[in-house]
Amino acid sequence: MKISCGIVPSLASVEQARLAEELGYDRAWLYDSPAIYADIWVTMARIAEHTDRIGLGTAVLVPSLRSVMATASAIATIEAMAPGRLAVGFGTGATARWTLGKSALTLAETGEFLRQLRGLLAGEVVQVDGEAVQMCQLPQFLPPRPIDVPILLSALGPKGQALTHEVADGIMTVGFGLPGYDWCAQLAVGTVLDAGEELTAERVKQAAGPWYAIMAHGAWESSPESVDLFPGGAEWRAELERRRPEGERHLEVHEGHATTVTDLDRILVDAAGDGIVGLNWIAEPEGIRQKIAEAEAMGTTEIIYAPSGPDLERELRVFAEAAGL
Repeated sequence: MKISCGIVPSLASVEQARLAEELGYDRAWLYDSPAIYADIWVTMARIAEHTDRIGLGTAVLVPSLRSVMATASAIATIEAMAPGRLAVGFGTGATARWTLGKSALTLAETGEFLRQLRGLLAGEVVQVDGEAVQMCQLPQFLPPRPIDVPILLSALGPKGQALTHEVADGIMTVGFGLPGYDWCAQLAVGTVLDAGEELTAERVKQAAGPWYAIMAHGAWESSPESVDLFPGGAEWRAELERRRPEGERHLEVHEGHATTVTDLDRILVDAAGDGIVGLNWIAEPEGIRQKIAEAEAMGTTEIIYAPSGPDLERELRVFAEAAGL
């Protein structure tokens, strides 16, 4: 079992990646949501320059945010800077597109993008928007093709899994493992409890609350009224509607995504009580080790621990220790 970590692209990402390398994490996976984070490729290039061993990854790139040629060029650039260290995960883009007022891409759109990308990285001529395109960079600009970087896909359900087998080298999941893949990277979120620490402790709310709130954000995107099923959900929705007019509310819903308990999300987190566990990994060290073992038994080959809250150094250190790094 490999133990990796998720890092939000920010001005502090280099220091966090260097700490993750020091602690023994296998790979640092960066998120891609331009409306709420720093640029993923600039951040990754900075990390590549300031680390020596740790793998680099995208979790996950969203095809519609950049052209397939721009994506191929970025991949080739990082591969040239840090040979053999890069893996790229892709997805249909829920939050990254919600922040732009758009719904997620279809599997068909995502699959077509990845087929084009694979062709470009292989040095082939591919059709994009009805025109023939190819990576034409001379050797002084980028490494010669083919450029072999593993691709993972976050696409669940039977159709998503079938597409993964067709166009990707592995699958990315949230909350569970899947058998039948040589590479199954599972996102794990939450916090390692101190001995006897309560689920309602302020530190736990700050560290685990952002990922709990995401479940409500997703419910709201599906149907605003459905968030009322969460403790405090009706109050949260009323406050959101007071702050923003219809058509702008998505701009506030996703602030602090996976990083911060905003003053709006505080309504949900305070009302959650013990329910803050949700899909989170919130346990003392022995419980974390048990969850890792259970994930491995279900087919997971890599855990991506994605910490949140104000003390990321503490989260990375304590999880690494619990995982036996």
